Amino acid sequence: MKYLIAGLGNIGSDYQGTRHNIGFDVVDRLAQAAQSEWESVNYAFRSEFKFKGKTIILIKPTTYMNLSGKAVKHHLVKENIAVEQLLVIVDDLHIDFGTIRLRPSGSHAGHNGLRDIEAQLGSSAYPRLRMGIGSEFGRGQQVHFVLGKWNSFESSYLDEIIQLGADTAMEYAMAGLANAMNKYNSKKIEIPNQ
Repeated sequence: MKYLIAGLGNIGSDYQGTRHNIGFDVVDRLAQAAQSEWESVNYAFRSEFKFKGKTIILIKPTTYMNLSGKAVKHHLVKENIAVEQLLVIVDDLHIDFGTIRLRPSGSHAGHNGLRDIEAQLGSSAYPRLRMGIGSEFGRGQQVHFVLGKWNSFESSYLDEIIQLGADTAMEYAMAGLANAMNKYNSKKIEIPNQ
């Protein structure tokens, strides 16, 4: 059984450490834990490892966020992986920082990466893990917030949150979507008020 886990983000040093790149951070954590190297392939950086008889293929699209669907579709087809064995990991400003939501499907909710994946796959029925980044921004500051770097307060909790995302993704691949949702959707990192 093969799984494709796609962490969304933007390539380049300008985007490292930004809220929009938390999908990259989670798949980086998975590759690091498996001691699996990244290679540059069509439309993505790719890493592969085996765990308990299953093959996990990680990708970080190099198409930039708004064209993420091109990379996801290409690697699903190339690896002959069903949409049911896909997991997209993405930032979500509609969810509190420290909270995650694993879902079997859903709307793109205005997220351009998910919007493009939905357009490329012709469906919104694919599993996604939404990583909450919060919405602590003023009027008209949404883009600046999403593309901004984590502040020092957020950074002190980030390692724990990324690990929660990585654990959820592995549970999904090992035990299935329903089990992973039951186990991890109730978990959150307790963040005190700033």
